[in-house]
Order: sequence, then structure tokens, then C-alpha cells
Amino acid sequence: MNRQITTSNLDATLLALSDPIRRKILERLSAGEARVTDIASAFPISLNSVSKHIRMLERAQLVERRVIGREHVMRLCVEPLDAAQEWIAQQRNFWAQQLQAIDKLLAAEDAAASTTTTKKETKK
Repeated sequence: MNRQITTSNLDATLLALSDPIRRKILERLSAGEARVTDIASAFPISLNSVSKHIRMLERAQLVERRVIGREHVMRLCVEPLDAAQEWIAQQRNFWAQQLQAIDKLLAAEDAAASTTTTKKETKK
């Protein structure tokens, strides 16, 4: 599933990833689907608190819920992570190009200053 990188999608993804409990939930789901109760058993917080974290992950579309009878089974959705990674790569490329341009400018200034200094020394 291809998704465009939108500000709201990226914001939701980064916000969801900002919490260590939510990152641990995603780590757990990277190994495969899990029931909400199984996910909750790994944390020293209430089932209700884990459910709130899962709902935030659902809003960011990082997880999907499947209901089987009374069981709620969660699975990881990597598309938002791929979109965030793409955005980060774009930012990395942009800033690398900017820094290269600054390096070239500074090198040109150093070369010009060196040439001016050399001309002054030869005149003496």
C-alpha cells in the first residue's frame, strides 16, 4: 500500500513513535500478530493503559486490529514507518546537499584569501 507523505500522517507516526511503550509494542508485533492481552502482559501498567497506547498506534495506522470472537488480535503495519523513513531520507539528502554547497563556498573563499595573501607577500 503506497501512501503519500502528508504532514498529518508523518506527525501521527512520529508522535506514536515518541513513546517507549509504543515502540516496545511495535517491536513485539514485528515478531508476529499478538492478542491485546498478551501484549499487555509484558508491561507493568494496566490493560486499560496499554489499550490507550494501542489506540494511538491505530490512529497512526501503525497497527491493525482484528476481532475474533472476544479476542482482539493486533498486527504491525509498516507502511507509515516506510513513509517516515522516506521523509527522513529526503531530509538527509537535502541537508547533505546544503552542507556540500557551504563546503564549496568556504573552500572558494579560502582559496581567494590564500591567493590574496600570496600576492601581498610577493609585493613585499
